[in-house]
Amino acid sequence: MAKSVGSAGVQTTNQITGRRRWWALATVMLTMFFSSMNQTSVSTAIPTIVGELHGFDLYAWIFSAFMMTSAITVPIYGKLSDVYGRKPFYLFGLTMFCIGAALSGIAQSMLMLVIARAVQGIGAGAMMSMPRATIGDIFNPKERGRWMGAIGAVFGLASILGPTIGGWITDHWGWRWVFYVNLPFAVLAMIGVVLFLPKVRTNAEAKVDWIGSALLIIGLIPILLAFTWAGDKYDWLSATELSLFGGGLLVLVLFFVYERKAESPVIETTLFKNRIFTTSLIVGVFISMVMFGSLMFLPLFIQGVIGLNAQHSGLIMSPMMLSFIAGSILSGQVMSRTGKYRVLSHFCAAFMVAGMILFTQMDVHTKYPTVILNMIVLGLGIGSLMPLLNVAVQNAFPYKMMGTVNATQQFVASLGGVIASPIFGSLMNNSFQDKLESAMPAPLKQFSGRLKDANPQALLTKEAQDQLAAAFQKIGDAGMALYHQFLHAVKVSLVAGIHHIFLVGLVFAVLCLIGTFFLPEIRLKGDDYFKETEAGLASDKEAN
Repeated sequence: MAKSVGSAGVQTTNQITGRRRWWALATVMLTMFFSSMNQTSVSTAIPTIVGELHGFDLYAWIFSAFMMTSAITVPIYGKLSDVYGRKPFYLFGLTMFCIGAALSGIAQSMLMLVIARAVQGIGAGAMMSMPRATIGDIFNPKERGRWMGAIGAVFGLASILGPTIGGWITDHWGWRWVFYVNLPFAVLAMIGVVLFLPKVRTNAEAKVDWIGSALLIIGLIPILLAFTWAGDKYDWLSATELSLFGGGLLVLVLFFVYERKAESPVIETTLFKNRIFTTSLIVGVFISMVMFGSLMFLPLFIQGVIGLNAQHSGLIMSPMMLSFIAGSILSGQVMSRTGKYRVLSHFCAAFMVAGMILFTQMDVHTKYPTVILNMIVLGLGIGSLMPLLNVAVQNAFPYKMMGTVNATQQFVASLGGVIASPIFGSLMNNSFQDKLESAMPAPLKQFSGRLKDANPQALLTKEAQDQLAAAFQKIGDAGMALYHQFLHAVKVSLVAGIHHIFLVGLVFAVLCLIGTFFLPEIRLKGDDYFKETEAGLASDKEAN
């Protein structure tokens, strides 16, 4: 695709060349760094936040609210950035992300925090779609493989430092600073975007599909609420649950009917005719379910079962991120040298399955080295497979569609995480309460009414444990013995709940492996990728 540059540096495409591409790459990496660090640091601080603000029933919604709003906005950002350039949507996203981070830091209740995270997610939608699209503006598909290591290293480094820094901040400054610490990085990213990303001028116009976006939001919210409340607040077959599921599905059906006729749909339904695209989406959703299930509840396992504080749980999760980097580098090099990815995807998915099998073997007696080994195996699988799917999809479509294609792929993959959070949260709550009932020693049965709503936060913060110990001391001489018996019952119940989540993750990992065998292959393109001008989709006839 030809790139035109005017005297004021205005272009007609998003392609970035020359020395400016390296500064643009640095800006992208900075954005990826602090947005990734935000997610991992918040994940580690959540148990402490829940302990202070209470509302364990909203635990999963701290993730769900963020991911839902970011997922909704991703396709809008992608479509508009193909026409108007990446720069304005980068800036808007970074601004909204900062506002949401500030509101999260001053939250006085779990509900307020959930709302603030939803605002932050609106900005995160740009940071999910824009960096990936900008990498495509800089490198062709074959070159992109060589840079996967660097890109994966940024994500991995942020994921290592995020829990460590977030844990340290939580322990020494308080959890609110976990959100504030992102603000200086966002300001630096804004400066880089202004200076080094091109301003795009075009005669084309893109319309926002507001009706489609509204239908999508209205359809997703009741379904997510239904998953969150099912089996906990309401029975699965209760009138409330059936109404939420039924109403949400009906609206989503209307959404897809409308999108097929919309002039500028929020999701291009024609993309789904491409087999590489549809297969990658399905496999990507499975990966999201596996990844979010592990990332959400590993800190809970490490803090609640192994007994490390927030800072140490971040350190012990670093092997997973290091193996993520290693997997990304290895798969990237293989793709760049061979120009192929299909056989490689089978090996990557097999590592992910092996990792989840190891996770399901963890119990109350699991030690540090075992957890580290299991995380390394899972990290290799996820780290090598995720970027592989991104390159395969980008390679299958003309360059001028890249923003739309990237955004739609990211949107559908994000839905996996959006759905996983409430499902896993509900599964965790139900499994924990059921096991606690049977694991509680006989002497504690008389206190069952008082302990009915007990949750893992009793193990996760020193303050909560001190309060609980003081309450048991009032019982008498046997109080501390009962206290330790109760903590053991909570630990056993916590393991039971997390074990169920890992079993579900294993099912999705196996489905992911099966899905890779249906992934078609088109040899990775070189610089001719930027010269493609045809509007048609890549033909499946090229696949082998």
